Amino acid sequence: MKPATPPGPPTAVSRVSEAAAEAAITAACRALFLPTIRTQAAPLAAAAARERLTHQGYLAEVLTAECDDREARRRIRRVKEAKFPRAKTLDEFDTTAIPDLPPGALAQLATGAWIEAGQPLVLLGDSGTGKTHCETCSRRSSHGR
Repeated sequence: MKPATPPGPPTAVSRVSEAAAEAAITAACRALFLPTIRTQAAPLAAAAARERLTHQGYLAEVLTAECDDREARRRIRRVKEAKFPRAKTLDEFDTTAIPDLPPGALAQLATGAWIEAGQPLVLLGDSGTGKTHCETCSRRSSHGR
């Protein structure tokens, strides 16, 4: 005698009109909080039909678009929540303020490898030498990871 298996989702597929399918996708995406799929389902379906993608290929494209968009929104939200001062980049950094700065120091700071290695960042210097500028850039790079 076989053990009973729990019931899964229904596997039967019914035919629905394009308008009904679009309405169902929109409603489901609103309920599941999937804004990118809601807006991109139709254009990606048309592209998938042109490219003759399988259903799984189409699903992979739609889900990847949602994941990519969520990651982009997450990065923007984290930067906003951190309340960084004006946007600064290491390219804008005035290296003439610190003549003793080794040439590779800013490049190493920009890679963020020190973050992944769990190393602290200590910035020492006189007023106006760019400590806050470097610190802001390093925090932005850490939020972008």
